[in-house]
Amino acid sequence: MFRIPKYHEPDFQQAIFRNAPDVKTEKVTVAGVAPEYFHSTSMYPEYFKINGEWKLLTEARMDCVPVIHPDGKLEAKEFRRLEVGEVVILGRSEDCSEGIYLYDKGFTAAEGEEGEAFSFRSGRSRETSFANDYRRLVDVLKHDKENGHIVWVMGPAAVFDANSRAAMEYIIENGYCNALFGGNAVATHDLEGAMFNTALGQDLTTGENVVNGHYKHLDLINRVNRAGSIPEAIKEYDLKSGVIQACVKNDVPFVLAGSIRDDGPLPEVNRSSDLVQDAMRFHTKKATTVICLATQLHTIATGNLTPCFVEVDGEIRPVFIFAIDVSEFVLNKIRDRGTLEVTTIVSNIQDFLFKLTSMLKEEE
Repeated sequence: MFRIPKYHEPDFQQAIFRNAPDVKTEKVTVAGVAPEYFHSTSMYPEYFKINGEWKLLTEARMDCVPVIHPDGKLEAKEFRRLEVGEVVILGRSEDCSEGIYLYDKGFTAAEGEEGEAFSFRSGRSRETSFANDYRRLVDVLKHDKENGHIVWVMGPAAVFDANSRAAMEYIIENGYCNALFGGNAVATHDLEGAMFNTALGQDLTTGENVVNGHYKHLDLINRVNRAGSIPEAIKEYDLKSGVIQACVKNDVPFVLAGSIRDDGPLPEVNRSSDLVQDAMRFHTKKATTVICLATQLHTIATGNLTPCFVEVDGEIRPVFIFAIDVSEFVLNKIRDRGTLEVTTIVSNIQDFLFKLTSMLKEEE
């Protein structure tokens, strides 16, 4: 039976914690500039000793600066958001010697407790059996549908096939998606499929090239821009299928990040990296499960924004991250580039979505 791994906080009665000093702090004097010797946060749970009490930074993310607000609340802030007068925690040691403790054993089963330890995955390849990972993901999705916040990160390959588009539509329609991240391409080609039944000019079902197929996504962008927005275009052209249509229909927010190579782009594509990061951070700070499909850069970016834990109803629980790609190199890169806990599955995205939704339907 599936259970969320239980979090065990440190034993603060140990001498190392009792004898530790309070953290040192310094105020910001220049907006966007941290004091020298600032502390940089990670994705792991980090505790700070303030006025003799160890406090957990609950909304963590890597490479930020911990700030103590007047009400005592801790916040991880990017350099660009630091304001004059804010109190920044100083220290580069994480062993209690400077009042800072990084804790990477919180989800390991306590002595005498049964159950699998929460640990990192390694050694994944195309020879690996992923049957248990699919089972695990189904259990996680069923649990977090009612008790969490599920974020999907998608590359355009997920919408290049009629069956995979239908699978993602099912996932959204049935409450297994609370937010969607992607770029201009995934939205453009998904809406192209809804309008022309093509993706990159190829028929979604047969894969055959259609006449003037290379115009299809450009025509789509032009029509959406004329309508003024994606929701208005869906209404005006009576689009009834696909991922983006399902998001709009079910009030599932999507964050589309701009790129230098974008065509158009679509009206909802945000071309400010700061604003996109803020929009993604709004969801990753409450995410309980993140599923990344065939998009190396978006996956790494999301991993950098996502802590390995989250606080839900006063309880600390792990954030489950699943990354799926046909390339072992990409998945190894994801594990190496800032994503501390991730289950990787080597699979064609279309096959993955078909199998996953088939298993979800069997459970209903």
